[in-house]
Amino acid sequence: MKRTASAHWEGDLKAGKGNLTTQSSILNKTQYSFNTRFADGAGTNPEELLAASHAGCFTMAVSMMLGQSGFTATALDTVATVNMENLAIIGIHLSIKGKIPNITSQQFSEIIKNAEKNCIISRALNVPITSDATLI
Repeated sequence: MKRTASAHWEGDLKAGKGNLTTQSSILNKTQYSFNTRFADGAGTNPEELLAASHAGCFTMAVSMMLGQSGFTATALDTVATVNMENLAIIGIHLSIKGKIPNITSQQFSEIIKNAEKNCIISRALNVPITSDATLI
């Protein structure tokens, strides 16, 4: 399986602008620029997209691991925070809230730590990854 995305850019770094398109077309010439990356401009940026992909992958991994342990989540909600300093990603923190019938905090915590290390996106990254979990 292969997935693709493309980027188009015009101009210099600070005044230029670009757009991103994904194979699925869910992003279709979605705007990005210096301001959307390093300020508060309208549009997306690579770090936000990395956070979204990591949150999605991690949450699906948690769901799979819950199922392997005999649990089914009523709800799982994850926030992924990409930490960047000096133009380098220095870490990602995954914060998940789960509503899972009949699971203990310890069981949930063990599954979260496993997913933190083993989801596909986590395995592809070379940065520290941390997580916290809350049962609701």
